Amino acid sequence: MPENSGQDHPGVRIPPPLIFGALLFAGLWISSAWIEGEMAPLSWTVAGAVLALTGVLLILFSIPGFFKHDTNIEPWKPASAIISDGVYAWSRNPIYLGMAVASSGLAIAAKSWPGLAGVAIAVLIVRHYVIAREERYLETRFGEEYKAYTARVRRWF
Repeated sequence: MPENSGQDHPGVRIPPPLIFGALLFAGLWISSAWIEGEMAPLSWTVAGAVLALTGVLLILFSIPGFFKHDTNIEPWKPASAIISDGVYAWSRNPIYLGMAVASSGLAIAAKSWPGLAGVAIAVLIVRHYVIAREERYLETRFGEEYKAYTARVRRWF
């Protein structure tokens, strides 16, 4: 099992949606059309809404794989299978990708550059704090099966 936990899980303690949400909210709070009680220009609002919807749909299409393969979605619980079909055939982290896309869409819809910066910081934190731990755990837990999967499917997209 992973050296960082001594238990059968990746050792992630902070839920990734909290990371994305907190940093997006902080950026929106610093500066956004919404905080100023306004709407962003229509082009920003439409582009942001399309991105946010795309991200949410990606998350929703990712979830059934966990039920199909009878494994935990939470990164602080044990994994019992590698999901490599559906959206997982082209991204190893479609839920995190969906969170990044949806959060970016909200920042754009709010015309918030600090919100976009918050999303970028969240992506870095999730990549180095969450995904790195998950990858070490999954390689330890599933060995060659996981290595073969990482060789054919990209981390993000």
